[in-house]
Amino acid sequence: MPSVTSAFVHAITSAAGMTVTPEGQVLSGSKVICQLPPLTDGYINDESHFGLIDLVAAHHPDRVTLIAAYADAIRVDDLGVLGLALKTAPTLGASLARLERYFRLLSDTATYWLDRQDDQATLVIEGCTPDHAALTLRNECALAAVACNMRAFVRDGLPLECVTFRHTCPDDPARYGEHFGCPVIFGAARDAIVMPKRAMNLPNRIGDVAISDFLTRHLDRELEAVLNVPPLRADLFRRLPRALSTGVPQAATIAHEIGMSERTFFRRLAEEGTTYRDVVRDVQIRLARDLLKHGDCSIAEVAFLTGFAEQSTFGRAFKRWVGQAPAQYRKAASDRLAAPGAAVMAGAAQRLAGVADTAQAVPV
Repeated sequence: MPSVTSAFVHAITSAAGMTVTPEGQVLSGSKVICQLPPLTDGYINDESHFGLIDLVAAHHPDRVTLIAAYADAIRVDDLGVLGLALKTAPTLGASLARLERYFRLLSDTATYWLDRQDDQATLVIEGCTPDHAALTLRNECALAAVACNMRAFVRDGLPLECVTFRHTCPDDPARYGEHFGCPVIFGAARDAIVMPKRAMNLPNRIGDVAISDFLTRHLDRELEAVLNVPPLRADLFRRLPRALSTGVPQAATIAHEIGMSERTFFRRLAEEGTTYRDVVRDVQIRLARDLLKHGDCSIAEVAFLTGFAEQSTFGRAFKRWVGQAPAQYRKAASDRLAAPGAAVMAGAAQRLAGVADTAQAVPV
């Protein structure tokens, strides 16, 4: 079951003027108003967390004041080794790369990803659980906390272009703009903080490459224990599919986005027993197979989305990888899905297999 660090539980209850005991009792003054599972292992399941958010929202009708109090209540120091790694990273971009990569250690109910398209850098939060009424407030609080903490550890001030939310505005939008210090747009395509791309190079107040690298290695060990796969490879499997539509990114570009030198990037991949070229190939194979099986893209579009400039080049590479031309592979996959009972069998197999591990090697 998805879980959330108890630091977020303490922050939302503190923002509402409540407290929570290690046994999970939520107190308003001396009155117990909610019973959560015990927080002794440092985490809480998503259903209990979302229920708590709904409860807090009902007891605290001033929503903007609530998210502002939440942003003040939680600091990177509350986030253990990840918090220290965020503060000591040399630049804001390196800090956000660590947030994107290691947030799973705090919660698997949401992910962050950093979109560096055009002249903007956009930090996007995306949910990993089914829709829930609490998610709109959760995302408002999360982005308010990120913005507040970024301003605290960036040395020369943080310029925000805008903040966007997918839901409709539940309060006066001007109050949101006053809190965030920038325009806040509701009914947008993403829940995100938008900054100028140059902000990624802003230095952090206590940035220290050596300390940050030491902490990052510790986080890698924690992440590998959670994912049971090499952490850098897993990160690239999440990152590369979004980037391939503009061509295969240079290793130096990816290393910079992750917050590593190119030399360290290659060394870390070698330690994981792979190369950048091999990881790119595996991502291209997996993405191409998925698009050919389940998408309605033309083969030319599949080629473009997997990083190829020419359909013919993609076709030759795909046949070398899987032993079939793209059109043959699509037809064979379609025939299998159309076979009697195929849907039932596929559904049963998926339930037995659980969520696929996208960081495993792709069989060819």
